Amino acid sequence: MGASTIRTYRTWLLRVRDALAFAERGEPAPARLHAPPNPHQPYSPAELAGLRHWAAHLPRQQRADGLALMGLGAGFGLTPREVAASTGGDLRRSPDSGPLLHTGVCRPVPLAARAAWDPLLGELAGTAGRGYLFRPRRTVEFAKNLVNSWPLVHRPPDPLPALSAGRLRATWIVELMAARIDHDLIAKAAGLASAASLARYQHHVPPLDDATAIRLLHGPAR
Repeated sequence: MGASTIRTYRTWLLRVRDALAFAERGEPAPARLHAPPNPHQPYSPAELAGLRHWAAHLPRQQRADGLALMGLGAGFGLTPREVAASTGGDLRRSPDSGPLLHTGVCRPVPLAARAAWDPLLGELAGTAGRGYLFRPRRTVEFAKNLVNSWPLVHRPPDPLPALSAGRLRATWIVELMAARIDHDLIAKAAGLASAASLARYQHHVPPLDDATAIRLLHGPAR
């Protein structure tokens, strides 16, 4: 069982325990302390570059799948379900040959690809046509382990870490935060409920150097 399933079962068992303790002994349920959720660890720039180089040298369809997973995760910040549902037709250029946009996910703001992944995603979309970008030979639209099972079979050489859709999305979020992009915009692009959800990623964002801090605080001349 996965970690989330184990946590769910544990929660159910604790609820049953509380009910029985109250019914048999009148013991009230204990106070519930909720720790903040632990987000995925983002990849370092060196790890991301190494994984991209490795995926780019895989044979045929494995290359397309690996790069699609990386591009959709680190380039658009998609969730595993959104990665699985993405087709080549979902990726379209903005007017005047501008950035590549993902039109297949519901966001309150246009979802543009990060510049580092834009050309690659455009290439993959052109090859996929209207088919799926990731694992196009599948027989089902989505399955629980459709995305997570691919890295279990395709492992990069040491010392590179395994590919993870969650870590790729976290990398995208932290990269945007490090670029000092407005948190409300990041939250909307990520499909999060509010900018408050980004607080759990803040400790991954490198601190500003003095010169950058001064420039941002000073602002443009009027």
